[in-house]
Amino acid sequence: MFSMRTLKTSEAATLLNVSPNTLRAWERRFGYPKPQRSAGRHRLYTHGEVAALRDALQQGLSISSAVSRAREALSTDTHTLVGALAGFELDRADGAMESALALRSLERSVEEVLLPSLNELGVRFGIHSAPWAFAARWADGWLRRAQRLAPPPVRPHSILVGDGTRNELEPDALAVRAFELFCGRSGARVVALPVAGVSGLADVVQALSPDAVVIAGSHLPDDDVALWAYHVRAAAGPLPMALYRRAQHGAKIRTTGTRALVDGPFAAHRQLLALIDDRDSTRVHDVDVVALPALRSELDRRGAQA
Repeated sequence: MFSMRTLKTSEAATLLNVSPNTLRAWERRFGYPKPQRSAGRHRLYTHGEVAALRDALQQGLSISSAVSRAREALSTDTHTLVGALAGFELDRADGAMESALALRSLERSVEEVLLPSLNELGVRFGIHSAPWAFAARWADGWLRRAQRLAPPPVRPHSILVGDGTRNELEPDALAVRAFELFCGRSGARVVALPVAGVSGLADVVQALSPDAVVIAGSHLPDDDVALWAYHVRAAAGPLPMALYRRAQHGAKIRTTGTRALVDGPFAAHRQLLALIDDRDSTRVHDVDVVALPALRSELDRRGAQA
């Protein structure tokens, strides 16, 4: 499960019967085929995308028309997943994701098929409906299963996620699960804990020794977030901290403090890893953890008591 065939630039060019320079030119002009990068920063093209483009070109289409046709073929997976979940067909939904994985990386399958499909269902039925609950629970289970099947950690990094979502039926929760999945697949050790619970938090933090902390989700108020962050800081000291999917909640962020990650889970996880790598390279340990007003007042109060 979750396997994908990839092609090097020369292999993809051979399949399309063009030169590598032509392939790269198509990539720059049309954004297709869209490669991922290997650990050595080499292009890796998904076989399904290249094959779809090859089939379209063999029909005598121009390159621009062939790219459009190939993209239409790939969009079928989203329509299939929406239809399967709207019809309460779990096996068919699983099959749609398996088909997506044959053409894309897991990360792109999640961002281009799973999350857009759930968004469409939320718009169609409403996020308080039974059809949405059915689809969201399936998606949550699928993402958690992918997390369990992720390779073991290979980076010397640990990430603590403070989960501020209400439950798996909240739309943000799926993006948070995807973010955790992508961080784990990048080789980091990821531990997610509910922001609502602070009892025993210090023991977990000391055992984990996180390199960064992310507060994700907008359900809980700033005061709860601030209290949780205070306990993390008390146990671990200053750490890079980021907020994910809290901007809509109105949390105030000091420009020199907490980093606000973008909404897309893949781009957000890349931002976070870059933040950790930058910290490792500069060894700056006095980064301000959070700058929420309630936390500042709590720190001042406890300092005065001391």
